[in-house]
Amino acid sequence: MAAVRISSRSGLPSLLLYLGIGIALGQDGIFDVKFDNAELTQVIGYAALVVILAEGGLGAKWKEVKPVLPAAAVVSTVGVGISVGITASAAHYLVGLDWRQALIIGAVVSSTDAAAVFSVLRRVPLPPRITGVLEAESGFNDAPVVILVVAFSAAGPVEHWYVLVAEIALELAIGAAIGIAVGWLGSLGLRHVALPASGLYPIAVMAIAVSAYAAGAMAHGSGFLAVYLAAMILGNSKLPHWPATRGFADGLGWLAQIGMFVLLGLLVTPHDLVDDFWPAIVVGLVLTMVARPLSVFLSLAPFRMPAREKVLMSWAGLRGAVPIILATIPMVSGVQGSTRIFNIVFVLVIVYTLIQGPTLPWVANKLNIADDPAEADDLGIESAPLERLRGHLLSVDIPAKSKMHGVEVGELRLPAGAAVTLVVREGTSFVPSPATVLRRGDELLVVATDPVRDRAEERLRAVGEGGKLAGWLGTGSPVANAPGMVGPHGGSAIPQAMKLAKKLGGAGAGAPGNGSSSGSGSGSGTKTSP
Repeated sequence: MAAVRISSRSGLPSLLLYLGIGIALGQDGIFDVKFDNAELTQVIGYAALVVILAEGGLGAKWKEVKPVLPAAAVVSTVGVGISVGITASAAHYLVGLDWRQALIIGAVVSSTDAAAVFSVLRRVPLPPRITGVLEAESGFNDAPVVILVVAFSAAGPVEHWYVLVAEIALELAIGAAIGIAVGWLGSLGLRHVALPASGLYPIAVMAIAVSAYAAGAMAHGSGFLAVYLAAMILGNSKLPHWPATRGFADGLGWLAQIGMFVLLGLLVTPHDLVDDFWPAIVVGLVLTMVARPLSVFLSLAPFRMPAREKVLMSWAGLRGAVPIILATIPMVSGVQGSTRIFNIVFVLVIVYTLIQGPTLPWVANKLNIADDPAEADDLGIESAPLERLRGHLLSVDIPAKSKMHGVEVGELRLPAGAAVTLVVREGTSFVPSPATVLRRGDELLVVATDPVRDRAEERLRAVGEGGKLAGWLGTGSPVANAPGMVGPHGGSAIPQAMKLAKKLGGAGAGAPGNGSSSGSGSGSGTKTSP
């Protein structure tokens, strides 16, 4: 994992480091391993891409993606078409490739890579509007690009453009419908069925996401769009044991990237790259300075976005593993000059990632594009189902900038049927009183009955974003004013939730007042890691 630490400190996407490892192991490298199986590389690359898209969809926040969904859809379709046309023209007229080869290169390099973009932007807080567009675009544009590359690599003449556009639209529609259906059914099942072990939830989530890809591909739709949409729905469905699931998916995503990048490094022959270096530089220059900016500005013209944000999104069009994987399609299809296509794409990705990756934070700072530092951090809430008790145990982490800091437990005004049963502070647990003041860094255990679980979670998030007056001053969830809410001083009774707490066996020394006293607690309910 040294490569992960190096990439995080240097600002370079880990893609380059793992590609370097593969090159060092392969031909012309230290061990001189000869590997030229493009078909196996493509199969493994597709499998890895499915896992990476699933991980990306699980991490996508619907509240950030929803407002910019139309813009992201236009950029990933119309924008891709503009980029393909300009880049292919440059490859044909400036480099001398025939039109089939030029169109393949134009399509291959039109796909952006979310992992590469966010690996260098993780230290730069950006507004949700920008991150939402970039994230959704990187998840959506793989589907039309794959269809284009396969069509251009097929034997025989390329179909008329309107036939190709209709085919792309149909496959995207089928993939979207299947992805939404599989994601919704999967989330419904996981929310209402208690699995025998918490470790099965991450496996079940990934299995459902992969099933969406299989179903989409079998229905002659876009499996890549299906897996991304299914994973996005699962990731925003408040599933049980979510932090553990997210960590499992993140680990699988890293494993897929590492294996895929090393294999791609093995496939390339370094001494063959020399002749294609300058053609790759020319094509990449047109792509970076002309095709990408024009595709962003033209496709986002109907949307009200500042020009400086469009400039940043133009520069943030990093190419990662996806273009290199797609460059194996013409090799497997036997397209004339496919090895040269692969070499040009390989050099282009490495060189321009080296240029764009480290400079992305600098560009964001120069454009004065940064998220509001005063914005409250989102709460981390994990749910463990208590099927026999018809309830849920919510584990709530209070982050550093949460506005829940300083709020009394009674001021949370949770709905009847929900109660804060335990507070863990600095490694010590205690049962809070209504006057206990919550602090940043606390972990709360909240028991909620099944009918009010969603309302309780909405209320907790509302207080985390808007403070104790959320719902009264136009912030947060309106659930605060619903009948049966706990009053500001904890006056309303919540017998249903307290019965659940007693069944869990939670006990500990009380912490009256501000909660500075502490005791210990234990319970038979599901204790989950935050």
